[in-house]
Amino acid sequence: MPASPTILSLIIMATVPAAKAEAPARNQVQAVKIGTASPLSGPGAHQGKDIENGARMAIDDLNAKGIVIGGKKVKWVLQPEDDASDPKTGAAVAQKLVDAHVAGVVGHLNSGTTVPASKIYHDAGIPQISPATTTPQYTNQRFNTAFRVVASDQLVGKTLANYSVTTLKAKKIAVIDDRTAFGQGLADEFNRSVRAGKAAKIVSRQFTNDKATDFTAILTQIRGQDPDVIFYGGMDAVAGPMLKQMKALGLRAKLVSGDGICSEKLPQLAGDALGDDRVICVVAGGVTGAEEARYNAFVERYRQRYKMPLQTYAPYAYDSVMVLAAAMQQAGSAQPATYLPALARVQYQGITGNIAFDPKGDLKNAALTMYTYRQGKKVKLQVLR
Repeated sequence: MPASPTILSLIIMATVPAAKAEAPARNQVQAVKIGTASPLSGPGAHQGKDIENGARMAIDDLNAKGIVIGGKKVKWVLQPEDDASDPKTGAAVAQKLVDAHVAGVVGHLNSGTTVPASKIYHDAGIPQISPATTTPQYTNQRFNTAFRVVASDQLVGKTLANYSVTTLKAKKIAVIDDRTAFGQGLADEFNRSVRAGKAAKIVSRQFTNDKATDFTAILTQIRGQDPDVIFYGGMDAVAGPMLKQMKALGLRAKLVSGDGICSEKLPQLAGDALGDDRVICVVAGGVTGAEEARYNAFVERYRQRYKMPLQTYAPYAYDSVMVLAAAMQQAGSAQPATYLPALARVQYQGITGNIAFDPKGDLKNAALTMYTYRQGKKVKLQVLR
């Protein structure tokens, strides 16, 4: 006997929702928010904006790929925040990102803001990758949420000390730092390595601050020691005016420093005091061959998009976002507690080289690239491992 219309209607009503329920979860969209924290105001704003720009390029590239995590398509969202290179502001920004429920953080730029912020992220269980912080204190805290894609001051200081003595043949070296966590920490490591080698002598140790513009007194004292090299621990906003005053005082020494001054803006800040082969600086990471072509393509893409040259940290911020995304994909989740173990063991080939972390969160087998400036342009010298 055929089913009655009432019974048939019930059968149809029962089966239609079931068919919808079986639709693939990948048709659903989940928003995954990544925070960036860096100075977007003040003397370091050009470096901080570089971090935001690099991260934004990664976010856009991820959205273009249509990535699926845990069966759901992801809409990647960037939340940039300004820490003004100030530790208190950095802590407030960190709490703001925690309250916004970001899945991960790329930042900060300065060691002095990164370290206090790192505890806030750790307490909230949110992974943090710094694209710039070099102080050993950052990872010595042993927070399982703290990572970096640049070398620590210990490696940078040792490398620059060795280069100053063996390549530049320096016998007398003066050291200046800006008293920030980054600048002082890097200068201390450089100073320690020079003294340990005993091939050169530290003839002067001077201090300034990260907002100073007049270095006449300390440079006059240094000039009396006639050093071959002046090492500066700090950022380009101070190094530029310092180079001008070195020239005015007739100081012939080369200026050696870390990634803080190794920017595209240094020629503008130093003017004709920059000279050729007078400044030696180093940045973390190092690529050669086909990898170098890929890096250069990124630099050009950045220039075309933002109508300005890449400064220093954009590739590291880009890689940081991509590493967070890779860990989420491997874990099948954007929940920090779930993907954090995958982040700790991630293997990722980035713009800046191969990225993997040791148990402290430091970059394994970190490479360094030495640069100088010629005719107002940053010129690559060599990659060191």
